[in-house]
This record gives sequence, structure tokens and C-alpha cells, in this order.
Amino acid sequence: MEIIDFKATKRTLKGNGPARRLRMQGQTPAVVYGAKMAPEMLAVNTLALSKALKAGAVGQTLYHLSIENDEKQKRTVMIKELQADPVSRTLLHVDFYEVDMTKKLLVNVPVVPVGDCKGVELGGVLQVIRRELEILCYPSDIPESIEVDITNLDVGESIHVEDIPLAGDIEIPADVNFTVITVLIPKVAEEEEETEGEEGAVEGEEGAAEEASAESEE
Repeated sequence: MEIIDFKATKRTLKGNGPARRLRMQGQTPAVVYGAKMAPEMLAVNTLALSKALKAGAVGQTLYHLSIENDEKQKRTVMIKELQADPVSRTLLHVDFYEVDMTKKLLVNVPVVPVGDCKGVELGGVLQVIRRELEILCYPSDIPESIEVDITNLDVGESIHVEDIPLAGDIEIPADVNFTVITVLIPKVAEEEEETEGEEGAVEGEEGAAEEASAESEE
């Protein structure tokens, strides 16, 4: 796995005012913490952060974080939380978590179906129930995705979490053998779509009734 180099500087002021000034200067407020270190307030270049985010998925990518004037040259970290404005998508804050390369950690990894599904060719509808799986692995072994072979999956059949082969020293700590992917019979798929449509219509009618009632009370 490639580890991306990333730079940061220390900051001492906290609060909304200093954070806004940082953003106006092209910096994003950040913090780094870990099991063996107290939280440290940082500032990172917003353009560099945006570029790094495009290079790998949040929560899966490892970074070598270099902090200016820090005794420890590089810290191996992951992005634990990323805050952005819901409208403008402006980056507001980023949390880095220092990881121990010798210990396994829990991460969410996307599920990717591969192969030409037998059941779909016979008219079935492929449905991915779980688009992500939580896995337990060493930081250096985090995969970009979990590929699931659906070639022999027939109509009405399913692939459960315990059916998925895993490479290397990767585990899926699931308590229940839940369904990950299934191929629905066309009639069942249509009934599910109709049920969803009816529920939406009922909710719309209830909303309209409540609105009318509120108007009459005013």
C-alpha cells in the first residue's frame, strides 16, 4: 500500500474566529491524536488536502504526516473524520489519527461485485445489500475494495458474509452471517419497487393532511 506524504504546521489559537482566518489564508484547521499521544492542533494547506483526498478514500488511506518543528519526523496517520460545508463543500476541519502499524484496526471497505452474473442473464435483478464491509486488518494491508465473484450466482440465491474468501491476514468480525449480495426473482423485485412507491405516496398524503390541518389552525 502506498503511503502519501503530507505536511502540517502547529497552531495555538482555537475557536471560530481563528479557524475562519485560517480558512481565508488557504489553511484548514486540523488535529492529530492517537492512543499514545495527546491531541495536537494543526493547520494544513487546503489545496494539498484536497489533492490528497482525491488520491485515496477517507478512512482507508495512510499518510506520513510531517509536522513543522516536531521532534518526531513522520507520523503514520489516517483521516478519522472530515468536516465540510454541506452546501459549498468547503473543507472545515480534519481529524488525523496516528495508527500503530503493528496492530490491527477496523476499517470500512467497499464491496465490488465482479463477473457476469448467471442469475442476471436469466432475468434476475442483482441487489447489493451491503455496499461496505467492516474488516479487521493491519494498516499496511488495507485493501481498496473487497471483490465478490458473482459469476455463478443464480436467481433467488445469495452470497453471505461467511461465503466471501479473504486474502492475507484479513478478517470480517461479523457476529451474524448476513446477506451481502442477492439476485432477486423479477416478480419480487417489482413488488418491492411497488411497495416503496406506495409508502412514498402514503407519506406524501399524510404530509399534505398535516399541512392542511396546520393551515386551518392558523
